[in-house]
Amino acid sequence: MSRTVADQLVAFLVGAGVRRVYGLVGDSLNAFSDAVRRSGGAANGGLDWIHVHNEEAAAFAASANAQLTGDLAVCAGSCGPGNTHLIQGVMDAHRSGAPVLVLASHIASRQIGSGFFQETKPEALFAQASHYCETVAHPDQMARLARLAVQNAVGKRGAAVLVLPGDVLAEKATEPARTEALVTTAPRSVPSDVDVRELAERIGKAEKIAIFGGIGCADARSEVLELAARLQAPIGHTLRGKEILHWDNPYDVGMTGLLGYGACYHALHEADLVLLLGTDFPYDEFLPGARTVQIDRDPARLGRRTPLVQGIAADLGLTLAALLPLLPQRTDRRFLDDALRRTDHALRHAIEAYTGAHHQRTPIHPEYLARLIDRAADDDAIFTVDTGMCCTWAARYLTPNGRRRILGSFVHGSMANALPMAIGAQYAAPDRQVISFSGDGGLAMLLGELLTVRRHHLPVKTVVFNNSSLGMVRLEMMVAGDPPFETDHEPVDYAAIAAGAGLFAARVTDPADLPNAVERFLAYDGPALLDVVTTADALEVPSHVTAAEARGFALSLGKTVLGGGIGAAVELARQNIRNIPH
Repeated sequence: MSRTVADQLVAFLVGAGVRRVYGLVGDSLNAFSDAVRRSGGAANGGLDWIHVHNEEAAAFAASANAQLTGDLAVCAGSCGPGNTHLIQGVMDAHRSGAPVLVLASHIASRQIGSGFFQETKPEALFAQASHYCETVAHPDQMARLARLAVQNAVGKRGAAVLVLPGDVLAEKATEPARTEALVTTAPRSVPSDVDVRELAERIGKAEKIAIFGGIGCADARSEVLELAARLQAPIGHTLRGKEILHWDNPYDVGMTGLLGYGACYHALHEADLVLLLGTDFPYDEFLPGARTVQIDRDPARLGRRTPLVQGIAADLGLTLAALLPLLPQRTDRRFLDDALRRTDHALRHAIEAYTGAHHQRTPIHPEYLARLIDRAADDDAIFTVDTGMCCTWAARYLTPNGRRRILGSFVHGSMANALPMAIGAQYAAPDRQVISFSGDGGLAMLLGELLTVRRHHLPVKTVVFNNSSLGMVRLEMMVAGDPPFETDHEPVDYAAIAAGAGLFAARVTDPADLPNAVERFLAYDGPALLDVVTTADALEVPSHVTAAEARGFALSLGKTVLGGGIGAAVELARQNIRNIPH
């Protein structure tokens, strides 16, 4: 029998297949961290403790670990500030559908409710960021509540939280850890025959059909492609769906939304019927708002983004497997071919705009940097991407191939996620190349995680798009008609900071030096940082720009000129004129 409740929890986690815990030790968590120490580490049948420098990073790392493997990952933080640091990364994991168990230690049980030092209400704190959040108030509860937490995290795909008073963790366990019959796989819902027949009838009545897929297509890629082939339908995808649906796909027409490219927007709006498959794409202004069928395993998502003519709450792969035998093969490719031609034109015009003869401009264009990294990276590289303009460069320049992965805070939209996610990704896949696309703003937020990378000798490659600006916020202000305010800051030499932390580091300001620097950076055997000074005037232009957005952008430039910044306006126009869709 386990000696303490903390020992019991460690034994349970090992039995559930967990091999490591990401976290920061401290006070109310001490009984658990000591149990981890005494377990002897994963190599000896116990758990490894992965020390980070901020609990937020622990949760981001666990999220990446879970997303890569599909298995349960664990993070931990001590009471009070430890919990409040955790919440950011936990919210991201939960909204990303990553099965993460959060061990949130608490003050001594006899002090709860007294306003004691560092007291919070963890159940209220984590309620919005989890499927399950309960307190282990007595040793007898550990076995049952740990089981429920794991099964909620895995079965519902998201976060589950165990609130653990430090004194309860230190008490003697009343029973051994048990993992018999523990459910560690998510259920798959079968569609009804009535729903499948209705969908087949709707498809039969539509002449032009477009498919828009997301990360929910991960286990149904072959069925989605077969559906497109059967219907001669173009396939658009979300950013999270890019790694699933972009590669080796003769029906691909790109993305819609703020990061969009290709003919996806036009295909969705010109279709007689739109099929939303495994996506909860939130930007409804880019959806047609009519003629739409949605298939998702979660009924709560059906119709919450756009009006539907039919919603099916079921497993996508099982639904398409039942649907395909009911659909005859179509031969009319006119709608598909038109979308493919538009996509080809858009890619040649916009995506290639800064990677050819223009790449010798200074400051360096981030598009050029992204393309060089994409071409030099391993075929099975894992990319983690900061929120902001880094998402644009990842969406438009990283090339999926069925083996690469692209992770980011694509639902919660938190800054500073890329580096801590790279830590979790490297632990989950120690033999694969992990590259962090870090914006200078995001890196600055959790800069201490460079020390985590160095401490654990992780060969994470951190490329810094260093434009001394919060680029996405800058663009948002301009679209709203406002000149940029408080988005730009003094230049920082992140290579010098990384070198001081003991990492291999290089700084590039001349585009002529960039190819060689990228090659040396990726070839380095250990943690490395490449600090590239890029222009802040490289702004994403979506595949569809509304009149209001165009007016706002023009108004912002006008205000800049009136404020004496005509030089800045001219430079912005010069940098981006090639990327405006025609």
